[in-house]
Amino acid sequence: MARKIVHSDDAPKAIGPYSQAVQVDAGKMTFLSGQIPLDPKTMNIVEGDVIDQAEQVMKNLSAVLKAAGLDFSHVVRSTIFLTDLGDFTKVNEVYGRYFTGAPPARVTVQVAALPRGSNVEIDAIAVS
Repeated sequence: MARKIVHSDDAPKAIGPYSQAVQVDAGKMTFLSGQIPLDPKTMNIVEGDVIDQAEQVMKNLSAVLKAAGLDFSHVVRSTIFLTDLGDFTKVNEVYGRYFTGAPPARVTVQVAALPRGSNVEIDAIAVS
């Protein structure tokens, strides 16, 4: 996959593990539905704080990527939904550990509520 990170000094620098833009050649695109912190074995929200929840969300995304024959290096765009933007730094730290190379383009928004009382949900688009 040809994946080019786009950066402009005339736009604000990324303030976290994301790129201003990611450019890809047309290829197979995989759209991952938003994942909440459900334990796939129990189908219950994992216990703990937003860090524990973010970790489970990233594990769930990883499992879906793997099922598609992909990994986090293929992700070109993601959206993080938080019920409290005050959790941004904590979730950002967990999220950043999963992107060892150039991170994808990203949006983070605060929402009124998420399914099953979750504090965080993340979706992604991957290209191979």
